[in-house]
Amino acid sequence: MRKIRAASSALGQTQAEASSSIDRLLFFDRDFNPVENLLGNELPASVKPAVSLWEHFPQLDKSAITLAFRSLDDSAQPLRISGDLGGPGSHGLTIYRIGELFAVVRSEELVDDERATLLHLATHDPLTGLPNRRQFSDDLAVLLQETAGSNETLSLMQLDLDDFKPVNDTLGHPAGDKLLQFAARRIQDCLTSDDRAYRLAGDEFTVISVGAGHPAKAHRLADALVAAFKKPFTIDGIAVFVGTSIGISTAPPDGTSPEALMKASDLALYAAKQEGRGRAKAFDPAMLELLEQRELLRRSLRMALDQQQFFVEYQPLAEGGRIVGFEALLRWHHPLLGKIPPAAFIPMAEADGMMPDIGAWVLEQACREAMKWPENYIVAVNVSAAEFLTSGLTDRISQTLDMVGLPPERLELEITESVLLERTVNNIDTLNTLNVLGIRISLDDFGTEYSSLSYLKTFPFDTIKIDKYFITDLESDAKSQTIVRCVVNLAHGLDMQVTAEGVETPAQAEWLHSVGCDRLQGYLVSRPLPVEAIGEFITRAETSVSHALV
Repeated sequence: MRKIRAASSALGQTQAEASSSIDRLLFFDRDFNPVENLLGNELPASVKPAVSLWEHFPQLDKSAITLAFRSLDDSAQPLRISGDLGGPGSHGLTIYRIGELFAVVRSEELVDDERATLLHLATHDPLTGLPNRRQFSDDLAVLLQETAGSNETLSLMQLDLDDFKPVNDTLGHPAGDKLLQFAARRIQDCLTSDDRAYRLAGDEFTVISVGAGHPAKAHRLADALVAAFKKPFTIDGIAVFVGTSIGISTAPPDGTSPEALMKASDLALYAAKQEGRGRAKAFDPAMLELLEQRELLRRSLRMALDQQQFFVEYQPLAEGGRIVGFEALLRWHHPLLGKIPPAAFIPMAEADGMMPDIGAWVLEQACREAMKWPENYIVAVNVSAAEFLTSGLTDRISQTLDMVGLPPERLELEITESVLLERTVNNIDTLNTLNVLGIRISLDDFGTEYSSLSYLKTFPFDTIKIDKYFITDLESDAKSQTIVRCVVNLAHGLDMQVTAEGVETPAQAEWLHSVGCDRLQGYLVSRPLPVEAIGEFITRAETSVSHALV
């Protein structure tokens, strides 16, 4: 196989031959004077002549051309004039009659330097100097044709920069442009003569690698690229860390067409990001199976609410040895696949904009069920980040409470720290409005995401929930004990309650009780209950106190 640069050069020559002239458009009136105004709008400088037709082209025979012009009508074929009209190269004119105007298209033969410049501009990214998407598509098609007639292989790598957006947001777009230029150079520094890099768009790059030794050679190159991006970039004296995630596909095993190869490397790139970014992943056919399953699940999810496939289970909350309420937990029973874990479908629902409708349904179901419980019981309902950020949330919640008749103080909304990451001012306003309505607010999974004590100072939550991550090894891990003890003391110092999730053993409950944890939730208290079992559970809970919770 030829070197990739030789293949690209041959392709460029073909393009140059097809782009050997450039057209310039001029407008004149019936007296051959320049048009100053067209349909009430000033013409762009690129199409508006500054002088008459005869001053533009003094070599024309005025009498003969005038006669020929007069014979033109809107339906006639355009008048074509060829020959030397002055200036370098060979020129030609094509003249069209458009109502009371003449449109003159001047074709000018380009000299070699002009042709090369225009070809480069058409096939290269002006910011980084790398070949662009158009050149990439052409090169990939040509090289795949070559591999089809030989025993050699070709590898395609898709690269995305990790954490590029924060650079743009914090340092500005000029800094982002510099970073893209530096990234392009760093990619090129890792390549050999058998490899070529392209910039597709934004922070998306690709590399085509040919020659012997694939796919192992591509894996070594991808590892080298990942390692190169672990080093900081210096932009205006500031050290910036931006990694890269890479998806690799190989032809012919992963596909023989540009579309198939791009899809394979795209799936591999998605897998690399899912595993934590800053790494390279090669395509595996199982990735395609997962994608198809995910798309099937997504299509099914769109029908689940209308077809009443969702249901709610309720997990009890214990405080001081007594049951004080339940947390409503959304469940999905697919008619063919059975129970689908919330971790599998809730991110899809958020991404597809379905959570506001689903969340509204869960809230109404939970509030109606809570109306059947003792009046001192609360119901806790999770609010996803996507649902929380939609407009009109407080109005919808207030209307639901009014419609069902549930007192606001019996509703506790659970939000995660991810809700507070964007549009902080608006989010805090929403939380304060809910607080004014008398609704309790719980900060869920505290300490597992983007924790910030400023949240606790800005808004006085009613409850902090300690994630089960810190409870699982509570009996034996001193670090978990220290963290839980500090969170309990912090919450009480801010006049908030603490709920521990994932409590499964009496020893965990006893330790949490000893440090003053207010509420317990987990299998020790009860597994999530179907709605049919709640009445019997409440009856038992009201007549006896579990010794495990004392």
